[in-house]
Amino acid sequence: MTSDAWFTAGVVLAVLAGLAINAVSTEVVVLSGLVVLLVTGVLEPAQAFAGFSNPGLVTIAALFVVAAALDHTGVTARVSRAVLGERGTPARALPRLVFPVAALSGFLNNTPLVAGLIPGVLAWCRSRGVAPSRLLLPMSYAATLGGTLTLIGTSTNLVVQGLVQRAGREDLPPFGLFDVTPVGAAITFAGALVLVVLAPRILPDRRAPLGPAGGDQRYTGELRVPERAALVGKSIAEAGLRGLEGVYLADVVRDGRRIPAVGPDQRLLAGDRLLFVGRLDALVDLRRSHGLEAPVGATSSAPRRIVEAVVAPGNPLLGKSIRESNFRATYDAIILAVARHGERIEGRIGDHVLDVGDVLLLEAAHDADRLPRGDFYLVSAVDGAEPPRLARAPRAVIVLLALVLAVVVFGVDMLHASLVAAGAVLILGCLDLAQARRAVQGSLLLAIASAFALGAAMESSGLAAKLAQLALDVGASSPHAALAILFVLVAALTELVTNNAAAVLGFPLALELADRLGASPVPFVVVVMMAASASFLTPIGYQTNLMVYGPGGYKLRDYLTLGGVLSLVSAILVLLLVPWVFPF
Repeated sequence: MTSDAWFTAGVVLAVLAGLAINAVSTEVVVLSGLVVLLVTGVLEPAQAFAGFSNPGLVTIAALFVVAAALDHTGVTARVSRAVLGERGTPARALPRLVFPVAALSGFLNNTPLVAGLIPGVLAWCRSRGVAPSRLLLPMSYAATLGGTLTLIGTSTNLVVQGLVQRAGREDLPPFGLFDVTPVGAAITFAGALVLVVLAPRILPDRRAPLGPAGGDQRYTGELRVPERAALVGKSIAEAGLRGLEGVYLADVVRDGRRIPAVGPDQRLLAGDRLLFVGRLDALVDLRRSHGLEAPVGATSSAPRRIVEAVVAPGNPLLGKSIRESNFRATYDAIILAVARHGERIEGRIGDHVLDVGDVLLLEAAHDADRLPRGDFYLVSAVDGAEPPRLARAPRAVIVLLALVLAVVVFGVDMLHASLVAAGAVLILGCLDLAQARRAVQGSLLLAIASAFALGAAMESSGLAAKLAQLALDVGASSPHAALAILFVLVAALTELVTNNAAAVLGFPLALELADRLGASPVPFVVVVMMAASASFLTPIGYQTNLMVYGPGGYKLRDYLTLGGVLSLVSAILVLLLVPWVFPF
């Protein structure tokens, strides 16, 4: 090998080691590898930074915004509740979760999909006393499996599509939306069956420690059942409002009168005001997961957010009840909950008389920092607790459907369709610019763009060619054997590093193996897609695995046992189906 090839191999190994050790963030490790290859002259600047303009990368960023719009309009929360149902055991809920999530993941990037569904699943588990460990990891695996259904299901496929476009080879045309569906559908269905059958037997009843979210402060809050809400006509128990974790339903007020001794069979009507007592995080979660709304509407159409504010001694409303104070008109803010020395506030929120030190949970204008400091102090936003824009939910759904139809029916390029969709949800008010910026995971995109440079260095330095020759020497004398070696290599990489990095590193190997064997590169590239998505054995191998690790209270052995079966099933099906669907 040339000196550049040896040096590139050392950098790649160092990057892999850094990612496996996990001492610093992924993007820092991969970007460091890019910088080293650039300053040493292995890569030219154009090669090093080509990944930052890759169409697949831009598509991923745009899809994050679209998925965030579905979350901020309450669509994902409604979907999770509708899918899981109001009653049932984890074993019954599992198939209702796994199959729809896998199907949705074929059209929604699986990372933001899982991020959007986690709060809804946790709320469902809390309301029924179910351990989240029974559902969260299967949900992550289902999303990963479903990502193989279409080209847009996972960022890995989009990254590979970007590499295919950059390669510009006549024997490797860009993939269509459903080109990989025959293989992906078989893997997804088989994997979903494995999850439904084995997960209840393998996964333990383990709960993550609750931690201090929201502190020990106990709020008393009031929420309203809106017109035409899913809760209307259901009993307290059917609505999932009994046995909540971290919060409990204290009273129901109807037409200004308190209903005494509210039992689980009490039916809810539109306009009922529900008084809850509990932690801040649990109250905020109720608002999003159960479709409840603030007791009164906002005074302006400006963007809103949830903030905590402590009543200061100079507040002119001291000594007045919340109803008498005309708080909403004075501060353009709605009081959702009140906390005083950790004690329950008796009666309706509107009857509470404000006092110094009262902690108010407010739905306020987005620039709530302007609240008068003489009237309040310690005004702080509650991160991730913006009120859902429920009225905009139909717009978000229409944009998503239009995106899918544009790509499937009219053949619009995925990059163009996703950019238009991202702009549409912003223009239609499904989310604001600040929420869109948070949705675009800059660290993930930076890691992906930097990983492109490693793949380019492997190719230009001759390292990919040498590795391909080694694979041929150890037994890849036929296309089928080469596919098996390629799958094992990429699947191992995806457990140690990110799936996107594994795909980028595996792509030049796939092309080199195909060229040396005189075979079509298409099946080799498809194997890279599928193997890079077969990340089931560790929590660090894929973002969604890591996202459910803490909330589910999982341990490494949970991934090794259930994920091991999924990995084996995926490998067998990929190696049998890919040569049949995509001939050599």
